[in-house]
Amino acid sequence: MYAWLADLVLIVHAGVIAFVIGGLVTVLVGWPLRWEWGRNRWFRGAHLAAIVCVVLQSWLGMTCPLTDLENVLRRRAGEAGYGGEGFIAYWLHELIFYRAEAWVFTLAYTAFGLVVAATLYFVPVRWRGQED
Repeated sequence: MYAWLADLVLIVHAGVIAFVIGGLVTVLVGWPLRWEWGRNRWFRGAHLAAIVCVVLQSWLGMTCPLTDLENVLRRRAGEAGYGGEGFIAYWLHELIFYRAEAWVFTLAYTAFGLVVAATLYFVPVRWRGQED
């Protein structure tokens, strides 16, 4: 059961990452194409909150709570953190985790967060009934 829950956490983690990256792509691609849902205040607020959490965790030297939870579940399942996982877990890890110094990730997360924040200026949130 713990191994299954760890795989579920990993899938959720991959989904959060896809939301953060895909959200920025959606805003930037949707801007010239005039996609209204890319300017939705709920979507943009959730997107900004997600990257702010990542940047703050990075600056505070914290590990992502989803990573911590997955590791706890894997240990309870008798698995070694990121070793010996199943097919889904292996490939999702290959997509998510890279080997580099911590400062590289902090810099990348911060730069990404600044780009997301800049989209709020260049591609502002559209409020109900608001025109360009």
